[in-house]
Amino acid sequence: MTTYSEPHFTVTASTQDRALWSHPILDLYPDSPRFEPLPPLPIQKAKLYLVPTHFGEDFEGDDFPEPTSAEDLPELHAWTMTFVVALLEIWAGRRQPAQLMARCHRVIYNELIRKTGSQKEVGRVRTIHQSEPLDGICESTITVRFGERMRAIVIRFEGVDGRWLCTELDLL
Repeated sequence: MTTYSEPHFTVTASTQDRALWSHPILDLYPDSPRFEPLPPLPIQKAKLYLVPTHFGEDFEGDDFPEPTSAEDLPELHAWTMTFVVALLEIWAGRRQPAQLMARCHRVIYNELIRKTGSQKEVGRVRTIHQSEPLDGICESTITVRFGERMRAIVIRFEGVDGRWLCTELDLL
């Protein structure tokens, strides 16, 4: 039996009696007679959650927007693609902005009305990059070709009241 002493700890050599190795802290191997598998951990919900953007609006009682989980919302990539195609056609003046009224916060919708017809042509979507920083939030960057020029659209969607709602929209 060999024991080496250091100022702060004691090292036990592997040539010692195997009874010392049955200590509860050393139950690392399933071959041990005292090994009991741990029960599976329950699936946890995300602790971070969406607080819907409200642009300083005041709500009374039950009128405050309810956050919605991404599980309860439409498939995100296809939904974003249809939104962006409609948006590009609105900016080119080929579609009415009212078609996106239910998909945008009223502040964003007012900006959309102001920019209607601001582009000479309908842009062509090149790529869509999406991230979901929290459950019920999607931040997308879309690269679009307008003739010879490449531009980016930045969009933020939030799951609010059972639907995706655009709360940020910028053409860079």
